[in-house]
Amino acid sequence: MSTQPATAPLLIACALGIEHLALRTGDRGGAGGPVTLLRTGMGPKAAERSVTRRLADPALAGAAVLATGFCAGLAPGMHPGDLVVAEETRDPDGTVPCVETDLLVKELVRAVPGRTVHTGPLTGSDHVVRGHERSDLLATGAIAVDMESAATLLSAVRAGEHPVAAVRVVVDAPQHELVRIGTVGGGISAFRVLRSVLPAFHEWHRSLLLPRR
Repeated sequence: MSTQPATAPLLIACALGIEHLALRTGDRGGAGGPVTLLRTGMGPKAAERSVTRRLADPALAGAAVLATGFCAGLAPGMHPGDLVVAEETRDPDGTVPCVETDLLVKELVRAVPGRTVHTGPLTGSDHVVRGHERSDLLATGAIAVDMESAATLLSAVRAGEHPVAAVRVVVDAPQHELVRIGTVGGGISAFRVLRSVLPAFHEWHRSLLLPRR
């Protein structure tokens, strides 16, 4: 039987100031260990640099890493405010499987009742995806796309033994494309959902601290 330290930390990474604001103002505590909220900046390179640098801190040895924020839904029927729990993240640099995804789904349903939770591969991009690019990515099996999750999780596993996951809130979808995240409607809905997800993240983190056989 192996265990993580009882105080194993949690690193929650997001890219944008508005995502950071949602998470910071929605955090009511209740974590199973120390929590660090990291704003990486936009794009895969910024995420890679920021996460790699932060995980070099000995205080974050063995930290669980969770990438979050907004994403673009790829599948028909997705709506702003829906949640995406990645079964894996993928980009040209590699694929990273996520852990305890079933628990995340269960806790998100509890934390944000009434919101649809989608599961499947989350793909990375180095730019905002529009129009026909959505259908091209959907054809690969991915259900959503964002710019930082894949780089965040790949950087984490390259840095050592770090349990990883990615949870994103759909801010636009094939039938609901937004010009900018702050657009009234989809953007506000996604912001409110992101403010509500922290309890689910804390439960996921707490589960990782339990003894493993």
